[in-house]
Amino acid sequence: MAKFLFTAAYTPEGRRGLLKDGGSGRVDAAHKAAESVGGRVEAMYYSFGDHDVYIICDLPDNKAAAALSIAVGASGALDTKTVVLLTPEEVDQAARAAVDFRAPGA
Repeated sequence: MAKFLFTAAYTPEGRRGLLKDGGSGRVDAAHKAAESVGGRVEAMYYSFGDHDVYIICDLPDNKAAAALSIAVGASGALDTKTVVLLTPEEVDQAARAAVDFRAPGA
């Protein structure tokens, strides 16, 4: 499973839904959505600022993350962004990988 961070900002329509369902109701909806694509919600937090919601999910692959993001965004209730998260071990492996790269002007 891969980890993804979803950030979301509620639209006016989404805020009305949040008032109706409450925060816990939206957490339940997030769990069901992640499970429907074969994953799970690891953590979900509400916040102040540019984003209203931060969700960390374990999902099978990029296709599952894209499907989730497209479905949520298409609802019109949230504007979302998806970030692929890497483990420290994955960064270690990337740092050891040989890359044939020439910087511009070098």
